[in-house]
Amino acid sequence: MKDVPFHRRKETKLVLRYLIAMVLVIIFVFPIYWLFAISFKTPGEIFSFPPVWYPKSIQFNNYAVLFKDGDAKTVGNSLVLSSVSTFFAMIFGTIAAYSLARFKTGGENLGVWIISQRMMPPVAIAFPIFLFYVWLGWVDTYIGLIILYTAFSLPYVIWMMRGYIEEIPLELEESALIDGCNRWEVLWKVVFPMARSGLFATAVFTFVFSWNDFLFALVLTRTEVTTYTVQVTHYFGGQSNFWSKIAAMSVLGTIPVFITVATLQRYLVRGISMGAVKG
Repeated sequence: MKDVPFHRRKETKLVLRYLIAMVLVIIFVFPIYWLFAISFKTPGEIFSFPPVWYPKSIQFNNYAVLFKDGDAKTVGNSLVLSSVSTFFAMIFGTIAAYSLARFKTGGENLGVWIISQRMMPPVAIAFPIFLFYVWLGWVDTYIGLIILYTAFSLPYVIWMMRGYIEEIPLELEESALIDGCNRWEVLWKVVFPMARSGLFATAVFTFVFSWNDFLFALVLTRTEVTTYTVQVTHYFGGQSNFWSKIAAMSVLGTIPVFITVATLQRYLVRGISMGAVKG
């Protein structure tokens, strides 16, 4: 290695890095590609051996069946439940985070106690919640799952937003108060714009957490508000699995998250870097 020029060693390292990056990209992207490919294949291509790496002709029948049978409605249910619960979790969580960050509500340990509730395994409370919801008549209703998802997301939102708010210089809020703003106006005119990246990043992760929920949706839904994560399990049978439907439904369930993350990517990267400092 001593006889190799410095620029040559630098080029070799650069090539190795690109090769490693390409291998990692292939490893992570291939399952997604395979899922998309199966969703457009015919049954014969899905089960053929050696495997057909790409569909010979694009088939939309797998998606058409989902819409014809009404199964695609479950994606809409997931979208409504995740969006509404994220909206309420962000409102209540941000106000609570501001209280913790600026007024030290509950002392220093309240924030730790709140985030510890998020670490509790959902299965530990699934059965008591089911019994409570049966008593309230909230099983298989939008309001039941929205309240549950909101409550379950609040600890995460409060913890993250407290870190983002603490990064905002207190002098800016004091200046706004001196200029005549009240606390709500300070929140709207100073805190929200300054913590915009953190708000979007937290909202995206909160949306994804609710979107990926399976346990609560399985226990608390029947037919009316079934989510797509539960619907996918209906295609696994004792005698055979409907892989074409599984792939098509999984693709439909991936699209809203992909669009959300791609749209807010700019804020997401900035928000994550902000959280890495104080979160």
